[in-house]
Amino acid sequence: MRFSIAALAAAITVASTITSSVDAFVPPLPSSISSGCKIQNSRVGEQSLHSCDRTDRTDGRWRSLPSLLSTVDGNEVADIAAAIGDDDDDDDDDDTATTAATTASTSSDDSSDSSSTSQKEEEEVVAVEEYKLTLEEVPAASYDVTTSAGASPGGSGPVHTLTINLGKPGHPDPIIIQIGKIGRQASAAVTLTRGKSVLYATASRDNKSRDDIDFLPLSVEHTERFSSAGVTSGAFNKREGRPGEHEVLVCRLVDRPLRPLIAEGWRRETQLLSWILSFDGERTCDPLAITASAAALWLSDVPLSKPVAAAMVGYVDGQLVLNPTLDQMKHSRLNLTVAGTKDAVLMIEGAADFLPESLMVDAVAFGHDAIRVQCEGLEELAKVVGKEKLYDTIKSPPEGLRETLNERYAARIDEIYAGALVKEDQEAASSQLSKLVKEEMEELYPDESSAVKSALKDLMCRRMFEKAKTEGTRIDGRRLDEVRTISSEAGLFPRVHGSALFTRGETQVVATTTLGDSGMMQKIDRISGMEAKRFYLQYTFPPSCVGETGRVGMPGRREVGHGNLAERALAPAIPSEEDFPYAMRVESLVTESNGSSSMASVCGGCLALMDAGVPIKSPIAGIAMGMLLGDKGTVSDENAVIVSDILGTEDALGTMDFKVAGNSEGITTFQLDIKCEGLTLETMARALDQAREGRLHILAEMQKTLKEPRAELPSTVAKVL
Repeated sequence: MRFSIAALAAAITVASTITSSVDAFVPPLPSSISSGCKIQNSRVGEQSLHSCDRTDRTDGRWRSLPSLLSTVDGNEVADIAAAIGDDDDDDDDDDTATTAATTASTSSDDSSDSSSTSQKEEEEVVAVEEYKLTLEEVPAASYDVTTSAGASPGGSGPVHTLTINLGKPGHPDPIIIQIGKIGRQASAAVTLTRGKSVLYATASRDNKSRDDIDFLPLSVEHTERFSSAGVTSGAFNKREGRPGEHEVLVCRLVDRPLRPLIAEGWRRETQLLSWILSFDGERTCDPLAITASAAALWLSDVPLSKPVAAAMVGYVDGQLVLNPTLDQMKHSRLNLTVAGTKDAVLMIEGAADFLPESLMVDAVAFGHDAIRVQCEGLEELAKVVGKEKLYDTIKSPPEGLRETLNERYAARIDEIYAGALVKEDQEAASSQLSKLVKEEMEELYPDESSAVKSALKDLMCRRMFEKAKTEGTRIDGRRLDEVRTISSEAGLFPRVHGSALFTRGETQVVATTTLGDSGMMQKIDRISGMEAKRFYLQYTFPPSCVGETGRVGMPGRREVGHGNLAERALAPAIPSEEDFPYAMRVESLVTESNGSSSMASVCGGCLALMDAGVPIKSPIAGIAMGMLLGDKGTVSDENAVIVSDILGTEDALGTMDFKVAGNSEGITTFQLDIKCEGLTLETMARALDQAREGRLHILAEMQKTLKEPRAELPSTVAKVL
């Protein structure tokens, strides 16, 4: 097959036309901080998002010239090359004359072109610095519930509508939650509308309780339908299938604040489903997915103790902004998602541009104001249409069980938690105690094995809290703010671009860095467009790291979430593409685990980047904080005990897992999960202050291995000229 030069030139001209007009068709970037994603004129982008390429859509997708030419087979490429060569030979004389004629013109224009380019770049920088936030006035915070009789399809029933004004400047669109029109066979189904974005969420549960399990059987699914943005998936199978990474992360955002508030002992299979049906490209729908699913669960007969809602907070031009637009997020130094009840915070997730701890507390309080009005509105809606909660299948603990366990086994638990045992010995002793309790209590409380197990766990929680509160020490003998022994190495593997071994106590990771060109970018298909991340981190947690066997293969949701958290922590330190024109892939393999392998991945990943010669802006470290309470059924108070660098047992039996990462100046990422009724802002401030001290200690230990990035790239890395 032969290609004429004219035909090839025409194809290139068309492709160039498409490329030059791309900006007119690019939907706004999502507001979630996707590490390594380039956003023009972005303050955050300058520090952490400067590496995203976009492939834009036409007829469902734009295709770039390289991807168009990639459809040509090898023989055709050879024909094209030969044709170009023949044509070049024929035109040598003309080319020489043309070159001579244009050299003078080109040289005379060089200085003016250079000056023009420099001026444009300078103007763009000025545009970034001079960005001024303008927020329009909005109605005061309020909510209203209305009922339209006979408005459901077929006139079979009423439709109830909750309209919420959040009362924060710059957020003019109310949140409208409606029930009774769609999905009437689910336990509860709602639509949530904000502007032109519409979500549909359902809550369903099985009719029978599962007595063979001792955990809450809750599952969450979230789908971003491409049709919501008027496009189609780029996959060969033109329909949504396996959840994408972002959908998995949203599922985790929905699950984490709701799980602690479902009544203990609920054993019916429960499922929360949500879909984005319409996406206006104005603001991200992530917090709406939490609120919609929480509203459906609150209005259903599943025993959720309180309504839950969510909000997003940005920090633009020195101001906190509620649910910022995607355009505002281009200039934001903060991407914070908060979820909670009207009384306290249950979950926070986000990334920041080296912001101080005090600003983080202010941002959480700012977001909680919007959560409060949403929860109050949901309470009123439930009075009108909420179903009666099902408590009949939840068994109360047998009378006297708690006292019996306390009398017989408290001293034995104190011996295990005295601090003299390593992880393996402590786990073995705890396992033996569990078997003993099961055997002895089976005679006293037959058919109550689940209640006995739950009561024993509660007793172990309370004894751990008492030891920390009264003695100021923990189950491994450490002080409350003490970090375990840290050791690290760099440059372990000769053919790897960058590598590090980071060990903190009995948690250990092997981290590697691989450098490549733009073809190594991670491509992600979203309803807002195709993204290509220049920097990304992938986390692997094999069963062998905790001495077990199990499934190995595609990453689970936990691995996706932990990898994303570590990636967000390191992203703000990544150099710009202009300063370092490489794509970067960090892999973290957990080889030992006893508490916060994700924060160990941050530390190991940072050392691996430095070992590869990546000129990061500053070293980054992370730490996981915990909280111990005497009663998990309450909101945290002044009696809460904050502990640094938590163990796996403290994570399992404690009431908080608060991960914070950053450099010596400020925070780059954070994640909070709560197992009690909520966390007060005062307790959060205490935890952040203590986390900062631990982070500084870890950074100092890391600097003993590498104080700064290697001066030269490894010889195995292809050099970009």
